[in-house]
Amino acid sequence: MDIVIHHNPDCSNSRNVLRLIRDAGYEPVVVEYLQTGWTRGQLQALFAAAELTPYSAMRKERSPAKELGLLEDNVTADQILDQMLLHPSLVNRPIVACKKGVALCRPPERVLDLLESWPSGPWSKEDGTLLIDADGNRV
Repeated sequence: MDIVIHHNPDCSNSRNVLRLIRDAGYEPVVVEYLQTGWTRGQLQALFAAAELTPYSAMRKERSPAKELGLLEDNVTADQILDQMLLHPSLVNRPIVACKKGVALCRPPERVLDLLESWPSGPWSKEDGTLLIDADGNRV
């Protein structure tokens, strides 16, 4: 199964999702979107597949969203998309795409819904939070 992760290596959620995918036995295509940027079509397709709007996919904290006026009530989806193209960090992460679907994987355990097989348990996030118990069950 081909898996693509739109990844920010500085983000613990993104690192946890990538490690979870790899520990499950997959080698995903890793797109470091802060380096590659986005295209409008790419964002529109990902958001549509994940049932997101530009607003719901936007990183609102620790991003330039407020300074750019994107949190105001009168901002349109096109205006948000325009700014996401200029400021890739506005897109919340990680976004994972595979044959089972596309999802914004925040919190990281959301990626489990996309994987046909999971890593052996127990499996914990970087901070020690258990996601999969010793019996292989989601916590």
